[in-house]
Amino acid sequence: MDPQHLKTSLGSGLLSFPVTPFGADGAFNRAVYEDHVGWLSSFPAATLFAAGGTGEFFSLKPSEIPEIVQAAKASAGDVPIVSGCGYGTEIAVEIAQSAEAAGADGILLIPHYLIDAPQDGLYAHVKKVCDSVGIGVMVYNRDNSILQPATLARLCDDCPNLIGFKDGSGDIGLVRQVTAKMGDRLMYLGGMPTAELFAEAYLGAGFTTYSSAVFNFVPGLAIEFYDALRAGHRTRCEEILNGFFYPFMEIRNRSKGYAVSAIKAGVRLQGFDAGPVRSPLTDLNEEEMGMMADLIAPYKR
Repeated sequence: MDPQHLKTSLGSGLLSFPVTPFGADGAFNRAVYEDHVGWLSSFPAATLFAAGGTGEFFSLKPSEIPEIVQAAKASAGDVPIVSGCGYGTEIAVEIAQSAEAAGADGILLIPHYLIDAPQDGLYAHVKKVCDSVGIGVMVYNRDNSILQPATLARLCDDCPNLIGFKDGSGDIGLVRQVTAKMGDRLMYLGGMPTAELFAEAYLGAGFTTYSSAVFNFVPGLAIEFYDALRAGHRTRCEEILNGFFYPFMEIRNRSKGYAVSAIKAGVRLQGFDAGPVRSPLTDLNEEEMGMMADLIAPYKR
């Protein structure tokens, strides 16, 4: 897909990151993945991100990513597929190129591994990845990879296929400076864990969409919340926040890593044999699984 067409698609609706299912042997379970992605693509998501953060990118081998992308493309119909990408620059370039060869419509550049880096280093990292592919690239502003507005402007000048800026920093002042400076040069994607909890603030900061992790197991509710937010139906948004998202937040906050583990639990509760999370994450305990089951009971497929 042409980067500009992908940019348009990103801004046309809700985004999500399918979980990556694993079988009893610990390997990628393609059949379950295709079944799950096929179900998700029947709802109006604008783009799906394969092997992203909710898809446990950080626990995947780079060699596993192309098959995950291929499986997503095979089962998502016309929905564009963006691949996760990351680690150090040379590994990120290899992942980006292998994802492009597998049919990805774009890549999301997840923060590099471990160390902090100066702005010139972040510029060089992002530029080399952008230069290595012809598909669209989105950067993920989070943790040890916080691009300042001046650096992002340089990258936009030098990388025509840089089309998106996803933020998971929660620094509304910084991201508003970015949206004010870059205008419509980029598509802006909310990327805080459980993005619905922050969606109203990010909408006010110029972010037109966000990625919904809960779309994995309550896609209808995720779409309803997104539509209500965009339509300015604040009362309905608050009803959904109080009835679902704040109780979900309480489960998510019970342990580190549950922002992913609780999503995978929800997928299993909807009847998809997604298997466990890979270490270093841990799965929900029996009590927490019961809490999740009660929460999603009204939304069983």
